[in-house]
Amino acid sequence: MSGQTVAVARRQIGKTGVEVQAMGLGAMPLSLDGRPQEQDAMAVIHAFLDLGGGLIDTANVYCIDNADIGHNERLIAKALRAYAGGGNGAKAVRVATKGGLTRPAGRWETDGRPEFLRASCEASLKALGSERIFLYQLHAVDPRIPLRDSVAALARLREEGKIEHLGLSNVSLAQLQEAQGIVEIVSVQNRFNLFERRDQLSGLIDHCTAQGITYLAYAPVGGHFSHSAAMAHAGLQERAARYGVTGYTLALTWLLGLGPAILPIPGASRLASVRDCRRALDVALSDADRAFLDSL
Repeated sequence: MSGQTVAVARRQIGKTGVEVQAMGLGAMPLSLDGRPQEQDAMAVIHAFLDLGGGLIDTANVYCIDNADIGHNERLIAKALRAYAGGGNGAKAVRVATKGGLTRPAGRWETDGRPEFLRASCEASLKALGSERIFLYQLHAVDPRIPLRDSVAALARLREEGKIEHLGLSNVSLAQLQEAQGIVEIVSVQNRFNLFERRDQLSGLIDHCTAQGITYLAYAPVGGHFSHSAAMAHAGLQERAARYGVTGYTLALTWLLGLGPAILPIPGASRLASVRDCRRALDVALSDADRAFLDSL
C-alpha cells in the first residue's frame, strides 16, 4: 500500500524524560467483578512486560467495593516482584495510580477532599510497596470540592516526596488549564476512541500536544463494557482483515497515529488481548485507510 505510516514505538511521559513503549496496560479488568484468578492476572501483567511494556495504569478503586480497595495495586506490586525475580525488567516499569473515588456497595462516587486524597495516596504507597508513586492522578473532579483545593492537596504530596509527577483524569480543557495554574501536570487520562472523540473536538488533545502533556487514552477500543459493539463496525473489520489483525489492533493503530502526545492504555484480562494491543505498534496504516477511520 502507498502512503503508509507506522506509529512511533516509544513515547515520553510528559516532560519527565521517561520514555516507555507507546502502548500501556490498563489493569482495571484484572480486579473488577468477574476478574481472572490471581495467577492468570499475573500472567497477563508478565506478558505485557515480556512484550516490552513500560507503563501500567491502575487506581485504588479498581476493585469490587470499598472492602476491596487497593486490590489492583496489590496485584501489580505482587506481579512485579515475581517477574524475573524482581530484576531490571520489573524495575524499569512505571506504575500510574489514581485517587479521588470511592466504591460504596460497588458504586463509583467522587471524593476530592484534601484529607481523603492524602489518605488515599498513603494507602496506595503501602499497596504498591513503594516509597514514592511515579504518577498520581486525580481520578475525577468532585463537584462539591473546588478543583484548586484537590489539586493543591496533590501538589503538597509531591512536595513531600510521596508523588513524583501529577496528572488528571476525566477532565475538561478548562479544568486542565485551571490545574496547570497551580502545579505542573504531566498527564491527562480521559476516555477516547474511534467512536468517542470529544477531546479531539474540544481542543484538549491539541492543548496536551502543545504543552507536552501525555494524553493517556482509556477505553481506546470502546471500554470494558462497550468494546464489542464498537468493534462490530463492518468497515473497521474489513480493513483489519486486510492487515491480518483484529479490529481492536487497527483501532489502536489509528489512535497512535493522531500524535506523539497520545499513549493508549487498553484494558486486558487475557493474554490474547495483550498481544493484540502490542501488534498495533507494528502496523503501517495506509493514508487511505487512515482517512476512512478518520471519517467514522
